[in-house]
Amino acid sequence: MGDSSSRNRKVRGRKIRSDRNKKKRRKAKKELDRSANGTSRESNDGSGDSVLTSPEEIAPDPFVETDAVTSLRDRITGWLEADQPVHLIGPTGCGKTALALSAAAERGRPVVWLNGDEAVGTAELVGTHSGGERYEEHDQFVSGVNKKTQIVRERWVDNPLSVAVKEGATLVYNEFSRSDPAAHNVLLSVLEEGVLERPGKRGDDRTIDVHPDFRLLVTSNDVEYAGVHEQQDALLDRFVGVHVDYYDEETEREIVAAHVDVSDETVEEIVGATRRLRDELDVVIGTRAAITVAEGLAVFAEDGGSEFDDELLADVFTDVLAPKIAGEDDDMDEFRDAVRDTL
Repeated sequence: MGDSSSRNRKVRGRKIRSDRNKKKRRKAKKELDRSANGTSRESNDGSGDSVLTSPEEIAPDPFVETDAVTSLRDRITGWLEADQPVHLIGPTGCGKTALALSAAAERGRPVVWLNGDEAVGTAELVGTHSGGERYEEHDQFVSGVNKKTQIVRERWVDNPLSVAVKEGATLVYNEFSRSDPAAHNVLLSVLEEGVLERPGKRGDDRTIDVHPDFRLLVTSNDVEYAGVHEQQDALLDRFVGVHVDYYDEETEREIVAAHVDVSDETVEEIVGATRRLRDELDVVIGTRAAITVAEGLAVFAEDGGSEFDDELLADVFTDVLAPKIAGEDDDMDEFRDAVRDTL
């Protein structure tokens, strides 16, 4: 009887160890699944930082809200409320990005930011495998024998489009037309069928149903700009296009004054000069250039940017606009003379 009791105790001990090992394996698998499923909110660089931003954090500051700005933003938010993707088109430096971020923040939903360039492909939009995750199973069912099994699972990281589609966020895709049009094929099923396909992802979650609160807001420069790709008609046909141009003079003054601490008289002279140069010169001169000129005068001019002559103003404008002139020194000299003559 004593031998049988001893044998039963040993068997029970093995059973307890076996149950504990099974619990450990189940726990490890759950942790791995949670880790794999939780990557949708992480950035593609593996840092763990979420690509989701709150509306309060993404709202541009400062942001001038004159009647002209508010009216334009209301058009954008109205189309988004109507569940229409919006394409903001306009010249560089006219404030498209700030307008897009302000409109996205107005929705009160999380925002995902994406900046387009030649390197953006389908994987950068949707997601990709990023290394692997490994855990071990230890089986000690037989006393004195340790069976070890390593399990490796590929780690998938969702990129901005997948995160925005899942979370019902507003995807602000800046410089949309600088990316290869082939990368945007995945947007067709998102906008038409309400489904996102994730190429390279295996299993039942290869596709994502688009969250009803997901919205798409993209910005592009006009087609004549260098580095701009013409997008496919099938995709553009699904957008509402809102053209953004330079604001009226009062709004431009408000914007410059909000960004740079100089006198009202200096702001008035800078904005007036910017608008004259915009009319006379064959280069794109946005409100951003006026802000940069004000920042330059705040440094180079006396009395905090209030005391300057026409020569200094022409020199600062020439420096700010010089990167737009690609050519030899003769071209630069001619451009400098044109700036001085206009001012």
